[in-house]
Amino acid sequence: MLYHLLYPLRDFIFAFNIFRYITFRAAMAALTAFVLSLIFGPLLIKKLKALKVGEKINKADSQKLDDLHLHKKSTPTMGGILILGVVIISTLLWADITYQCIWIVLFSTVWLGITGFVDDYLKQTKKKASGLSAKVKLSSQIILGVILGAMLIHSQHNVNLEIPFLKGVNLDLDGLYILFVILVIAGSSNAVNLTDGLDGLAIGIVVMVAIAFSILCYVSGNVNLSNYLLIPYIKGGGELTIFCSSIIGAGLGFLWFNCYPATIFMGDVGSLALGGAIGTVALLIKKEMLLIIVGGIFVLEALSVILQVGSYKLTKKRIFKIAPLHHHFQFLDWPENKVIVRFWIIAGLLAMFTLVTLKIR
Repeated sequence: MLYHLLYPLRDFIFAFNIFRYITFRAAMAALTAFVLSLIFGPLLIKKLKALKVGEKINKADSQKLDDLHLHKKSTPTMGGILILGVVIISTLLWADITYQCIWIVLFSTVWLGITGFVDDYLKQTKKKASGLSAKVKLSSQIILGVILGAMLIHSQHNVNLEIPFLKGVNLDLDGLYILFVILVIAGSSNAVNLTDGLDGLAIGIVVMVAIAFSILCYVSGNVNLSNYLLIPYIKGGGELTIFCSSIIGAGLGFLWFNCYPATIFMGDVGSLALGGAIGTVALLIKKEMLLIIVGGIFVLEALSVILQVGSYKLTKKRIFKIAPLHHHFQFLDWPENKVIVRFWIIAGLLAMFTLVTLKIR
């Protein structure tokens, strides 16, 4: 919005020419999101406390886990409202909103944000510990995947799957593309949701993933850089850097309050939406396979649940003490903050390696 208001004035005030640069607008989007989070964070926490929107501890998964998290009881949740709000505001302020990709990623974020909000709302007001059923949440993700897949095909989006590490090797998904989009959206959304179990764990990793994707978006949307790196050029892809930077700023601002010991949790309204947003960005810039690397922690968390459930159903034995994976390490007597920081370290290394893959071909 500011781009459209101020950049045209460059002929009268040369300083406004700076709005042409994606790097400047991305930095300002991150700063805007961070400042807005610090301003509105305490207000939201106060409001949620007044409404008694607190974390539920007794989830019947494990008495030991309930005991470990007893201190979190009644801590305000649904803080994802703050994250999504400032991400949307910052993106609209600093991005060139004439590009369709911006509206696609915002649509995906809002859709899953609403799904997560309803889930959290049911947990708080209807006293349903599980909120929406898994079937309903998955149905929402599938419908979104179908809509996104149809939109991308209609806009003549490249439906080939780029294979990392191999120069010029692509897999033509053709009629399977919509099914693939569903898999990416559901997988990324649920993986972040499963990881959101310790103070600052999920949002810290989301920030690192967003940093990596902000760079990937920038090079994908730059003709010269994309040609040099032999990756597909995505028209408007550079503007997604603004969106990713907004997530970085909002994530860091939220982490200010969500770091151990947390004074607010993001809830499903945040985790489902952020996971889906990352998946959508990956689809738009044709970096879907890199999600497995950059989001390695999210992948491991999701796999730990799948393996645990599968193993117990087949053999009546558990592979982990408890799933998701971060709780397994808690059961090994790792302090919560040590689990969080070590997972952050791994996520940071994976983000750096993801960027290195641009030259490993």
